[in-house]
Formats: sequence, structure tokens, C-alpha cells
Amino acid sequence: MLFVKDIIDICNGELVCGNIDLECINFCTDTRKINKGDIYVGIKGDNFNGNTFYSDAIDKGASICILDNDTTIDKKYINNKNTIILVSDTITCLQQLAKYKRDLYNIPVIAITGSVGKTSVKDIIYSVLSKKFNVLCTKGNLNNHIGVPLTILGLNDSHEILIVEMGMNHFGELHNLSNIANPTIGIITNIGTAHIGNLGSRENILKAKLEILDGMKNGTLIINNDNDMLKTVKYDNLITVGIDNKSDYVAHEIEEKVFSSGFYVNDDYVEIPVGSRAFIYNALFAFAVGRKLGLDGETISDLLHEFKLSPHRLELIKTEKLNIIDDTYNASLDSVKNSLELLSKVDKRKVFIFGDILELDEYGEDIHTNVGKIFIENNIDVLIAVGNLSKYTYDIVNNNDKECYYFENNDLLLEKIDKILNKGDMVLIKGSHGMKLIDVVNYLKK
Repeated sequence: MLFVKDIIDICNGELVCGNIDLECINFCTDTRKINKGDIYVGIKGDNFNGNTFYSDAIDKGASICILDNDTTIDKKYINNKNTIILVSDTITCLQQLAKYKRDLYNIPVIAITGSVGKTSVKDIIYSVLSKKFNVLCTKGNLNNHIGVPLTILGLNDSHEILIVEMGMNHFGELHNLSNIANPTIGIITNIGTAHIGNLGSRENILKAKLEILDGMKNGTLIINNDNDMLKTVKYDNLITVGIDNKSDYVAHEIEEKVFSSGFYVNDDYVEIPVGSRAFIYNALFAFAVGRKLGLDGETISDLLHEFKLSPHRLELIKTEKLNIIDDTYNASLDSVKNSLELLSKVDKRKVFIFGDILELDEYGEDIHTNVGKIFIENNIDVLIAVGNLSKYTYDIVNNNDKECYYFENNDLLLEKIDKILNKGDMVLIKGSHGMKLIDVVNYLKK
């Protein structure tokens, strides 16, 4: 348990007013989501200062506010009804409290990182484990220096397993998150090109991802042994998964359909309701974790069969006119390749609506050119490119006499889209989250 007096001790805080014996259970950094009794933590961001919204939090029922010590507090809120704590830095405080809370629990902690597939791997592992254990898991994509601590702070005595997704853009970020979470099992899904603009090379991406080991304390590392970078990793307690290379858990006798896959993992048959090859790797990770935590292969196979995709990840939507594959959650070169390979299996007119892959810096032209080549290799019928960088994709496809269209932004695309698409088309929509292609999905769903 965590109390106000613990916050003051751990974070060297100053109690402005209130009760030092209040228990701290639910933490929140968004006043729009405050529930009665929550602890509100004011976060100073690039575009707003959450410390200034303390009054909204209190008015909505927050029992405690943790604020930066330069926050000016209205005297009317300084009373016995409210508990307000000032600290030197609320983000640091949040992380210190999460570290303290983590150390109270002797349970398996699974940390997941990688260039692509973190959230999908998290979801499929949670789907398996939550049927047998009480599991606390990262919600949505709360995988950064604020989201990870918030997840950990949700631990209570009923939880048997914790799963945390860990994202990063720069060196040092996973080091900090790993030392807060102290994982007992670490997973690196792959090493691709995501954030290469910040880190400079895939070798540096691997180095940054391996920071997940920094807080593991002799835990187990699980990696994709088919990834050219990861298969070079040496670690004492290593478990490997793969399809093409000899691994501890190997998928073989694979039968890939458009929206399902069947295969054997060693001697156990598995069927998942997803056609993407990437999800075979995801299932392998879930299989390896399940076995590590004591589940037998037959049980894991049954639980994998029940897995359902999260929204906006290869989500099939059927309308009177179209078949839409909503894969708008995010994008990288590897995930685009996986999605186009799935689309290529469809026995319909195949249309790819593609928005920019962001955070690539000087690698942007090369990677978007490669997307064009992958599009051609998979014999997709129509490209609709939107954004600045996707113009390079359009140029490659256009030079190969494929039907293709280019628009600078979503608004211009939506003006023409109805004339481009035909009844019965299978339309894959994918791009970085910042491209807001969900707007295109919502338009086509009408």
C-alpha cells in the first residue's frame, strides 16, 4: 500500500494541506478522466501545464493533488478537505513512486519493446495469461516515461502478473523504464527502422533496445531469432522464437489464409484468427511466455485461438460497398511490408491507402521508396498515397505503370476517394498515427 506520508518521504515532498494517512490507489494525469478519490498528478508538457488544472481535479473529486513546487495555489483550496503535495518535479515523483510500488510485489513482470509489434505482442500475451491469472497490463499505448509508471501504480494485492509495454525514441529511455519496472521477463520483438532518425542506425536501435536488460536482474530475455540484428544477441538466460531459424519455439507447417493462420509450435497445433505472418511471431512470443509461466502447450494453443485483435490493427470492416482493413494504429517499414503481404492474398481488387511513416529524418526518402518496391512485389492493384514522404512511394509505383494517385493531405484525398474506389474493393489503410488516417476509415465506413 502507498500513503500520502510515503509520497512525502519518497519524493521529498511538502504537505501544503490535508491528511498524511490517506491511502493512494488510483493515479491520474488528465483532469478529463478524474474519478472521485483519484490522485491527480500535474504534468508540465510542451503545450500545457497540468499543474494549473489542480482546481478542476479537486472540483471533480480528486482526493489528493501532487504538483510542482512552483505552482501557485488559490487559498480557497488550502483546507482540511483537500490534500495537496508539492514536489520538485512531478514526473520524477511519479517514477519514484512507481519504483517503490513495484518493489512491494514479488510477481512476474513482463516488459515488451521492439521497433514493431509491441502493442500487438502485449495484447496477445495478455489474452493468453488473463484467462488463467489476474493480470495488470498497459492500457492502450501508455508506454512512455509517464505511461509505464502509471501502469505500475495500478498494482494491488490481487494482481499475479504485470505486463508493461515500453516505447523509446532515444538512448537512456529504456534504461530508466527498466530500472523502474525491474522486469523478470523481457521481450524484444524485432529491430527495424522505427526512430532511426533519432538513433542514426539499426545498430544503435539494437543498443537502445537492449537497455531493457538494465533493470532485469538475471531475468529471462525472449527475442525473435529470425531478426538479423537480434540473432546476434548473447545473454545467459535467453529464449528464442522463430520461423526460419532454429529456435526454442519454432512455427512450422504454416498454412496462411487471408484472415487466419494455422501452424505447429514445436509439437502443438495453433490457429489464430489473423492472417499476417507478423502475428505468427506474436503468437510465438505468447507461447514462450505461457510456457515460462507454467502453462502447457495445449492450453496455450486453445487460448491463442480465442485471441481478438485490438481496434485499428488489421481490423476488418465490411460496408455495403467496401471491405476495409483498418491498420491505422501506426506504421513502420516492417509493419507496412507485413500488411501488404496480407493484402496480396485477397481475391479482390486490392487498394492501398498509404500515409507517411514519420520520425525518419534523412531516411524518409529511402524508406518510402522501399514501400513502393514492396507494393509492386506484392502485385497490389491501386495505390493512393497521402502526405509529403509518400510522394516517393507514388513516384516508384507510377513509374511502373500501376494505377496510383497522390494527395498532399487527407482533405484532398476525401474529395476524390469515392470516384477512385469500386464496389467490392479490399482497401488497406495504413500510415503513422500522426497522419490521422482514421479520418479516412471513418469516412468510408459511413
